[in-house]
Amino acid sequence: MSESRPSSTADDPRHECWVVTNGAAGNERQALALAECLPWPIRTLVAEPRAPWAWCAPRCLPGARLAWPETAQQMLTPPWPQLVIGCGRAAALFTRLMRQRSRGACRCVQILDPRIDPRHWDVVIAPCHDGLHGDNVLNPLGSLHPIDDRWLADARAAWAHLESLPTPRLGVLLGGPRHGVAMDAAYAQTLAEAVLARHRRDGGSVLVLASRRTPPTLFDRLRHALEDLPGLCWGSAGDGANPYPGVLGWADRLVVTPDSVNMLSEACATGCPVHTLVTSPLPDKLARFHASLRARGLLHAVDADTPVRQQPLRETEAIAAALCRRLQLPRSA
Repeated sequence: MSESRPSSTADDPRHECWVVTNGAAGNERQALALAECLPWPIRTLVAEPRAPWAWCAPRCLPGARLAWPETAQQMLTPPWPQLVIGCGRAAALFTRLMRQRSRGACRCVQILDPRIDPRHWDVVIAPCHDGLHGDNVLNPLGSLHPIDDRWLADARAAWAHLESLPTPRLGVLLGGPRHGVAMDAAYAQTLAEAVLARHRRDGGSVLVLASRRTPPTLFDRLRHALEDLPGLCWGSAGDGANPYPGVLGWADRLVVTPDSVNMLSEACATGCPVHTLVTSPLPDKLARFHASLRARGLLHAVDADTPVRQQPLRETEAIAAALCRRLQLPRSA
């Protein structure tokens, strides 16, 4: 386990909120977004259990405390933090053990469906499309994230040079293949043609961003197809700093590949129209998420006419407030 200590003069676990993940950026982003709505200094921990415990997490095999090295085992002893927030199955084993060993002295919250009975945690936060319900389950529509008006203003200030690009600015956010969602050469060609058609219709500039999961064939096809248009194409650190915040801050319209709940949720938080391109049936859970966004008027076909602005999807503050009410936690220090 590795950790990042908070900037706190007390440096006392009893005055902290711990954020526990397996280090995956999407999991850490959700857990931190929730923790930052709460009044305590944050300590981030990366917990990756060893085999055989990792194979069954968050189910508890005998000797589950030994799933981590000695330094991590020491964190499963007093003094306990005010709250621990985990995200992902690896973290769920740690947060489950924390609740069990602290005997309720530490409140334990798990983000995403742990795939076992939620009674092992004080609160489980699982998006509606997971289909998990219970007395201690909170169900946002999408994923948790930090994006609000202040975040977007800071992003525009940090990436002020993007304001000079021709309007309307079309952001294109690329995810990657997942089970049931192919992103092959045929999809890349269809997406490139759809973006070009949108630009011929609207004008302006196009800002293309890859993610860690984006296949090179998908990014390269978009970059080649759009190379004569004003805008930018960012594929990796070799292209400089990741302009993702700036693109969300300055985009007048966004096109997002259909695979990522996190990217779609964050795009819908900006308040600009959000589009996607779906070329084959989606897996059931993902299809339910898309259907919920479309029913709320938050997600559109890539060629659809839309209003200039739409109601932003921002659930993190409301989930934090519901969490505090349920656990009788303070909202301020």
